[in-house]
Amino acid sequence: MHVSVEGTVDEIIYTNEMNGYCVLELNTPDESIVVVGYLPFINEGDSVRVIGTWAIHPEYGKQLKADNYEKKLPHTKEALIKYLCSGVIKGIGPVTASRIVEHFGEMSVDVIKNEPEKLSEVKGISIEKAMEINTAFTEHEALGNVVMFFQEYGISPAFSARIYKAFGEDTINKIKSNPYILTEKIHGIGFKTADTIAMKMGFELASESRVMSGIKYVLIKASMEGHTNMTYEKLVFESERLLSINEQSVENAVISLMIENMLHREKGEGFDRIYLKHLYMAELEVARKLSVINALGTKSIWFSGKNLDDVEKEEKIILAEMQRVAIEESLQNGVVVITGGPGTGKTTIIKSIIRLLEKEEYKIALAAPTGRAAKRMSEATGKEAKTIHRLLEIGYTADGEEPAFAKNEDNPIDADVVIIDEMSMVDILLMNNLLRALSHGARLIMVGDVDQLPSVGPGNVLKDIINSGVIKTIRLTEVFRQAEESMIILNAHAINKGIFPNLNEKEKDFFFVQRRSNDDILNTIVDLCSRRLPVNMDFDPIRQIQVITPTRKIGVGVFQLNQRLQEALNPKAPYKKEKAGLNCTFREGDRVMQTKNNYNLKWKKADGSDIWGNGVFNGDMGVISEINAEEQYVEVLYDDDRIASYDFVVLDELDLSYAITVHKSQGSEFPVVVMPIFQAPPQLLSRNILYTAITRAKSLVVLTGSIDNLRQMVANHRETSRFSGLEEKLSKLNNESAV
Repeated sequence: MHVSVEGTVDEIIYTNEMNGYCVLELNTPDESIVVVGYLPFINEGDSVRVIGTWAIHPEYGKQLKADNYEKKLPHTKEALIKYLCSGVIKGIGPVTASRIVEHFGEMSVDVIKNEPEKLSEVKGISIEKAMEINTAFTEHEALGNVVMFFQEYGISPAFSARIYKAFGEDTINKIKSNPYILTEKIHGIGFKTADTIAMKMGFELASESRVMSGIKYVLIKASMEGHTNMTYEKLVFESERLLSINEQSVENAVISLMIENMLHREKGEGFDRIYLKHLYMAELEVARKLSVINALGTKSIWFSGKNLDDVEKEEKIILAEMQRVAIEESLQNGVVVITGGPGTGKTTIIKSIIRLLEKEEYKIALAAPTGRAAKRMSEATGKEAKTIHRLLEIGYTADGEEPAFAKNEDNPIDADVVIIDEMSMVDILLMNNLLRALSHGARLIMVGDVDQLPSVGPGNVLKDIINSGVIKTIRLTEVFRQAEESMIILNAHAINKGIFPNLNEKEKDFFFVQRRSNDDILNTIVDLCSRRLPVNMDFDPIRQIQVITPTRKIGVGVFQLNQRLQEALNPKAPYKKEKAGLNCTFREGDRVMQTKNNYNLKWKKADGSDIWGNGVFNGDMGVISEINAEEQYVEVLYDDDRIASYDFVVLDELDLSYAITVHKSQGSEFPVVVMPIFQAPPQLLSRNILYTAITRAKSLVVLTGSIDNLRQMVANHRETSRFSGLEEKLSKLNNESAV
């Protein structure tokens, strides 16, 4: 039988912040009782009415199993103080809570909500602080309503918070109007979840908004897998399967989406493709811009062999023939690609080009896709290198909704030559923005390893440019003598050719530890990172050793590894503050990674200088330096000495990074790479995944697992094909200009 009980939450015994499950002690007028159930956004000090049924737990005794609850504002001084300093309102700790309640008594909450300016009467609260407290209270109240709304549809509090962050105070009305917008705005909520909500709300199976959203979802999902388009036939098939409707309904919706300028259909000899419109335009503009720069053939920079001889003397180097060719072509063409594996002298070429350009007083801009890659470029050249996003001066549109770059056609990059490193990581959208920002007459030099994995974002930019045959490309194949001392480099080139690597040579830097089961591999990695490598070789396990794995969940994946490595390298301790995140519990001292681009997140330099900026990007890595429960933020010190502060509501953008996937490792370099080798689907046990992983290591590679699976990876030249049309567009434009 259902009962209704009122009381004050005295203690939260246990809470799961991901799903809202709670065990709490409730003080009622008659007794203290234990309440269990899904009670999201409940805090110590809350006055609540709980509806549920009594149950007897075999170990813990009598409990009230909650089916529902509603909050009532607390009235007693003790309850008010406990409520206000429980963390429900950012910026109010025990001292401030006591002062507010002493001053306003049982009207405290009403003042915070409706007359916040009066809070400045309390010692230690400025008018600015008062308004911040009001905003925090209002947001918490609105968020609580959103959480309760989504509870009916099985959406966790953690996801509800992300939805509220995306849609704001009008969240509920927006979702009621079209629940399918969740799939476009909220990473982690797929079409099936949004569809379940829509069906419960009474949407029809063949409703226009459902079918159009489903088609867009299929294309968005494909773009997240790296494709810029899908064949028309495949799109119709996948949409039919997802929506459980007939082919004609899908085809009609595709036409409607094209009329509304959301999709573009491109037909040609042997292909019929459908694009999301912004991806089509990006691909087309990249092809056009590259073709224009290439056709104009930017005025050659004055060059002579003597100048290059002088650079050799100054830098105390001897350039190989292909390096000299690469340098000369870079100075005589508007756009050039320089590609090659590790140890083939790409950095030496970049440095030599810079020296020659400086002699002629040309303005040079250096950039790379990630912060770590830009930092390495700076260290290698002695010149400032920025991330491409910083070079383009990332910001937001006037409405604050979409990222935008300050550098564009009307405000180009102030450089005569732009050199981009790690080009394999650049996707079609970033490439489009980069090309838009080149000044008239500027040349572009693209450097990268085409045999590495392609970009995480949509497109196959570097490979398409090379395969088109339109852009001058210099391939470097010679491994230089100093690089030949490294088994990492020699084995990388061997693997790239399908040759089994040389393992366990004494006094070298490439080792294999054979293990049979996944548990043995996992235990070995933990031992390597926590004991053997730090003790025997003096490597810092947090900042110098990086575990890289092909998968997130299969076999010895990221989730398992991070959990075990966190326990070993940064165990729980009374002096370390913690905060539950979406997939893990964060702890001060943890190694973490940003998992999506956040163009608006503020950062400051850690050296105390007055240097600050906006933007932390997918793949940036650092260490949690502080968790502040009262102010509700987590502070991360990134590897490039920036400090970023995360409000608790955006913690889903962070993940533990003791272990990361091979894709996430792109553009980075680590002193030590440890990699598990285990049984997995063929697309994950491929040559270029292995090649990309080991080329991230600077000083040491340790592989552990099955020798048979290692042989399988070396032999498996399978590459996941990407649907992109840049190669064809470049070739077509080149042919048209030749006619």
